[in-house]
Amino acid sequence: MTRADLIALTPDVLAALSNRGLVKRATREVDAGERPTLTEDTDGAVRAAYPDGVTVTLPPGGGGLAAGCCSCPAPGVCRHLLAVVLTYQRTHAATTPSHPAARDQPAAPDRQAAPGHDAAPDQPAAPDRQAVPGHDAAPGRDVAPGRDDAGAGGEPWRWSPGDVTDDELAAAIGAPALAAAQRRRRRGYTAVVHRPDAADPVPRVELPTGTVRFLVPRQIGYARGDAADDGGEAIALAVWACRTADREQPDRSEAQVRVGGAATATDHPALDTAVALAADVLLTGAAHLGSGVAARLAAARRDLDAAGLRWPLLALDDLAGQLEAYAARGARYRPDTFADLLAELPARRRAVVNAGATPPERLLGTHEPAETPLRRVRLTGLGARVRCSGGEVGVDVVLAHPAAVSVLVLHRAYPVTDDGPPTGHELAARRVTGTTLGALATGDVVSESAVRSAAHRLRFAAGRLARTTVTPGGGDWSGLPPGLLARDPDALAAELAGRPPRLLRPRTAAESVRVLALGEVRAIGYAAGEQRLHATVTGADGGTATITATHHAAAPGALDALAAALDGTHGPPRYVSGTVRRGADGLVVEPLAVVADAVVVPDLAAGVGDGRLAGAVDARPDPVAAALATASALLAQAAHTGLRHLPAGFPDRLRATAAGLAGVGLDRCGAALSGLAGTLGADPGEPAVRAWVDAWIRLSVTAESR
Repeated sequence: MTRADLIALTPDVLAALSNRGLVKRATREVDAGERPTLTEDTDGAVRAAYPDGVTVTLPPGGGGLAAGCCSCPAPGVCRHLLAVVLTYQRTHAATTPSHPAARDQPAAPDRQAAPGHDAAPDQPAAPDRQAVPGHDAAPGRDVAPGRDDAGAGGEPWRWSPGDVTDDELAAAIGAPALAAAQRRRRRGYTAVVHRPDAADPVPRVELPTGTVRFLVPRQIGYARGDAADDGGEAIALAVWACRTADREQPDRSEAQVRVGGAATATDHPALDTAVALAADVLLTGAAHLGSGVAARLAAARRDLDAAGLRWPLLALDDLAGQLEAYAARGARYRPDTFADLLAELPARRRAVVNAGATPPERLLGTHEPAETPLRRVRLTGLGARVRCSGGEVGVDVVLAHPAAVSVLVLHRAYPVTDDGPPTGHELAARRVTGTTLGALATGDVVSESAVRSAAHRLRFAAGRLARTTVTPGGGDWSGLPPGLLARDPDALAAELAGRPPRLLRPRTAAESVRVLALGEVRAIGYAAGEQRLHATVTGADGGTATITATHHAAAPGALDALAAALDGTHGPPRYVSGTVRRGADGLVVEPLAVVADAVVVPDLAAGVGDGRLAGAVDARPDPVAAALATASALLAQAAHTGLRHLPAGFPDRLRATAAGLAGVGLDRCGAALSGLAGTLGADPGEPAVRAWVDAWIRLSVTAESR
């Protein structure tokens, strides 16, 4: 019998199950003729013997490569196991020539949609499929209307993990893990199901505790979660989430679902308390708060933590930090950030009470663990951001986690000394977890001690025997999944437009970081008055984007380094990583790193900022952006001062600003400000708070959707 599971293991899947270096080494050995002798038992077990006496056994069943046994001392999936798979594939290539995994070829650097199958963002990942006639659903299996075995016929990615039965789950993960998952399902949970397509053929499911990927079609033994020590429970939860998505949202490429449990409650006393506290702070203002608010903040934070409302808790933590910074006259206090936090808490509560399209658990972060230890994880450095604030210099090293299609952030802060703040270039040599910040920002990281917070902050656990190794990265970002790597800026801008408003999204660090594959750099300019570098680039597959960066003292050489990298000093630029957003003229990228023949991290680059930046930027006025900025600043001033302490002429200022908004076509934004002006009097109360929140949400969503 032919082992279809071994035939289906592509180089990308083998790398996910081990690491890319081992796969390359095993491939070189097999190419050089260092192949083991294979035998196959009648039950499908594959046995291999090497000339040096090493033996390997790959038993049949749903255990995947983890069930394989090798007599060498290396732990986990070793090069011998990989070489056995590669040898088996090449031995059977003649009998299965049409199977994509059977060919001796490396993974494609940039995966493209198969000919005739465009992977447009709005195209359903899988069309309606009908059940095969005469085949009833197996026990524990839900068959959605309009589904069939779409994986047949040359498109193996067209399948759903929801087709896996509970019996198959039990065989793969064991009865104890399945029973634990069933208990979790009875309590209820939410998940986001990402269906496969030709560009990204691996289905994945985001759970509160981590991400599960189904690496091989219909082979549950090759499913892999990124959380450590879950015992397989997450795999069962992910399969059930796929079943629910197949039944309720069969045509969506990304489906948010709730599985099991009772009806979601909309009453959250801890959230109501936090919203009431935010209202009191808004009425009083940061400038007039007394010391008594600290005790209320601490109590509200404890209640939110006990209730498992992770996103409101993080918002309240940030609010407390803003108030502490203001009380200490620290530079970290910003009126616009303070106002944004005061609006976020009631915005999340409104979305829950009004029962919108997003499950309440996603709005509140319910059941998100504070921290999740990760299994052996492989990360790719995407650069770093350096900022000076509040008497310290902070460095955020940004790393891609390809297995979870997510981004993690390692934060370090260093005090400003009498000699002045350290620059990003000086901080690049600071050591962390046995290496330097600069090496982490550009390197490939393999760690067995990584811990991820709910906000996707990364730390490396101390006092563990597990190691963290960092090897130099050459900027080969072609293997990043499509969820992190974009080739068309216009398509990425359209994807960003489909996200929920920022005030309602999960509070994860670097949620908007992406890598853009570049076509060409069309123009580079410098706006001297704003100390801002501006470049127009194209994507590898078309479309245009704007790369913009502003000078700041913590990274004096950043603009010079960025200009040189984009201008071809280090060879043609191939990729840029950064925070992306939609602008009036399309996608805007605030860069973290540029990849050419070298990886350039502008914020960590040497230099004092004395280079000559040629080219001028056509600073066209944007009356809409200016009107929104003026209105937001006025609302932030109201929050800072307190609605009860505003001067008598403030309503007139609101009405004048409202007229300015209406003058550029933003009638509803103007009406929101006029409505707030009408609620302000001698003793404004709850109506004024509601009107202020209405106005801030309106301005925020409008600015974000431009």
